[in-house]
Amino acid sequence: MDENVKNQLDQIGNLVDSKIEKAFNAAQDNAKGEVESSLKSEIANLATKYNEINDRIDAREIEAKKTLSGATSKSFKGAMNAALNDGAIDAMTKGSSNAAKFEIKADMTIAADFTGDVAGVQRIEDFKYDPSRSVHIRSLIPNGSTDSQIVRFPKETAFSNGAAAKAEGAALAQSDFDITATSVNMEKIGTFLRITDEMLNDTPQLTSYLSARIPNKVLSIEDNEILNGDGSSPNLDGLFTDGAAFVTGSGGAFYQAVESANEYDVLVAALNQLALSNYQADSILLNPTDLHKLILLKSTANEYLRQQIYTGIQPTIMGIPVTVNTAVTAGKFLVGNLAQATQLWVREGLSVEFSREDSTNFRDGFVTVRAMERVGLTNYQPNAIVQGTFSTAKTALETA
Repeated sequence: MDENVKNQLDQIGNLVDSKIEKAFNAAQDNAKGEVESSLKSEIANLATKYNEINDRIDAREIEAKKTLSGATSKSFKGAMNAALNDGAIDAMTKGSSNAAKFEIKADMTIAADFTGDVAGVQRIEDFKYDPSRSVHIRSLIPNGSTDSQIVRFPKETAFSNGAAAKAEGAALAQSDFDITATSVNMEKIGTFLRITDEMLNDTPQLTSYLSARIPNKVLSIEDNEILNGDGSSPNLDGLFTDGAAFVTGSGGAFYQAVESANEYDVLVAALNQLALSNYQADSILLNPTDLHKLILLKSTANEYLRQQIYTGIQPTIMGIPVTVNTAVTAGKFLVGNLAQATQLWVREGLSVEFSREDSTNFRDGFVTVRAMERVGLTNYQPNAIVQGTFSTAKTALETA
């Protein structure tokens, strides 16, 4: 209800009450109990006016309900067009008035009435991307630095053991060792990209993003070279390439000796092979899929064997820590004493450089970003590593 109408009703009601009270008092004063005709007239007029205002209120409420039930949502633009079509400014255009006024009641929406970025936008400056490998292979093996292009080391390649128990006065047998100088070249791993001056200057945190993102891409290639390089320059001599193969023939200690052989059995047999060469493993490398396959293994009683793998946060097999890395091909495994087996040599550490001194960069407004390193891998003792494929190894272990 409109506030003014409400006030009028209240005022009229109060007047009626006062007139009735006055009429009652006058009747008491009059012995005959008669009310003056003028008071009667005033009360009747006020009652009529009160009823008229009540009728007007009822009519407004009915009209409002009709309007609400038949209302349709109209855009601001649509409402303005409708008002113009209804002649809202005809008087002004015909010259009979120097102004025009009309009321527009419409629903405004961002989709219908905003053009461009009218509404505020909150911008997040950080670049979002999938994570890189949490562990790189270089962190699992010894690292060294060099100022040479070549690293050379003496390596025992063969021996004959003449040591034996002899009787008094008997001649001792001779032993021989073959030592070979083995050389490893420093190889370059890197990449580059070109970006415009505008990108570099106008994109917040682009330099920081590139400085963090590109090195991880280079280290991912380094991971693959350390594990799988074929040794042919410019590739490194990888651990899977140079490491001792899992024995799948009759010479294997558990050849055709394990019933229902699984991945866990293979790793135990690999640890045994390493121990037979007098090495104590310090690392097991697996693809994430193979680790989780191990966790899903069940006993004949349908019980998970994960308790033999997870005794804490770090997964282990027979006490040897397991490292998962996507650079390890799914279906393959590597068990070894990496502290003795190999070493990564760094001639030039991984760096990210920004330069305009490349081709037509200065003229065209480009910047070249280069990430590069020079490294080499010396595999001192290949027998300190046992590597293989689960499917082939399981077949070799399975009982005939």
